Amino acid sequence: MFRENLKVSLQAIRTNRLRTILTIFIIAFGIMALVGILTAIDSIEKSFTNQLTRMGANTFVIESRGMNIQIGNQKRRKKNYTFINYRQAEAFKEKFVFPADVSIWAWATGMATVKYESNKTNPNIPVVGADDGYVNTAGLEIEQGRNFSADDVANNRNYVVIGSEIAGKLFPNKTDPIDKIVTIGSGRYKVIGTLKTKGSSMGMSTDNLCIIPYSNMRQYFSRPNMNYSINIKPNSATLMDAAMGEAEGVFRIVRNLDPKDESDFNLNRSDTLVEILLSSLKNIRFAAIVIGVITLFGAVIGLMNIMLVSVTERTREIGIRKAMGAKSRIIKQQFLFEAIVIGQLGGAFGIILGILIGNVVSLLLKTSFVIPWEWIGLGVVLCFVVGIVSGYFPAEKAAKQDPIEALRYE
Repeated sequence: MFRENLKVSLQAIRTNRLRTILTIFIIAFGIMALVGILTAIDSIEKSFTNQLTRMGANTFVIESRGMNIQIGNQKRRKKNYTFINYRQAEAFKEKFVFPADVSIWAWATGMATVKYESNKTNPNIPVVGADDGYVNTAGLEIEQGRNFSADDVANNRNYVVIGSEIAGKLFPNKTDPIDKIVTIGSGRYKVIGTLKTKGSSMGMSTDNLCIIPYSNMRQYFSRPNMNYSINIKPNSATLMDAAMGEAEGVFRIVRNLDPKDESDFNLNRSDTLVEILLSSLKNIRFAAIVIGVITLFGAVIGLMNIMLVSVTERTREIGIRKAMGAKSRIIKQQFLFEAIVIGQLGGAFGIILGILIGNVVSLLLKTSFVIPWEWIGLGVVLCFVVGIVSGYFPAEKAAKQDPIEALRYE
């Protein structure tokens, strides 16, 4: 009997194709908005998580408070000094006596062109000037060659560690890049190491990164008020809070702050910004659910009207079926099945479109393809509810038809 009712429902759907297609599109639009936005949010969350993993979960950074940032209810204080200079960074590294790795670094440029013989990169390569501890504290790994030594930094050697994408572009056909001389800006550098592939997230990629000694950066990329940052990686994750407290106290001394002065620098854990941004995405997720529910509410009304029209048009058919022995329960099931099938067809199209649209964000952020199984399940359930709610009243009306009156219809 279930199979027979389903067969009759599908025949009725095929008979009223235009109205059915319009209703399916209304339902699909609501589910597409819901699943699409939620898939995009999942992509953003995955990108943030990748960024956190890449930097290392037990690392924090001392950096200038040059901007006043507000995300949601999280507000960052303004700074008094506009930058952290080289002497302050060096003084902190000397004074900070704690079981942790400390690294000093700064952005040399974000628009360098790296050349080797006839091969060259696009003029958008970021260059970092750093000490020998940067690779470790930034969560990077050496794939070929070696990292800087303290002696390399102290003696201002023209050495560079390059990302895997740069190595592939400058040295095709698996040419060994180690000890090759490349040109970065106006300087010539010997490649001493390459970084392992990390991929990109949040629009950033270490695969396109060049790292040079910061002593060399001060010579070739010098500019007024160069701003330095300090990476700190405690030897154990359990020491994170203690290390942050100690670091703030030491750097306040380096900055000559009075006890009554607020700290004029930021201590950012590698996961702090991610947590702030993810918390702000909750409002977007809520808005997506509201949009989807409102659209589906309109779909309920549209589908109910179509089912009522269908009941009216098929009054004589209902009378014939009842005259042949069909019970009211069977008639009710037939119309309910019809509404549920339309709802599930709309949901299927909406889910497919939503996943495709949502993953456009994954493509832009260069993260892997996201399939939001929990939101797909929610979409299926919502479409089932839409079918039940919009089909129940028309099905009840059809089931209560008097067979004699139905046969006399028209």
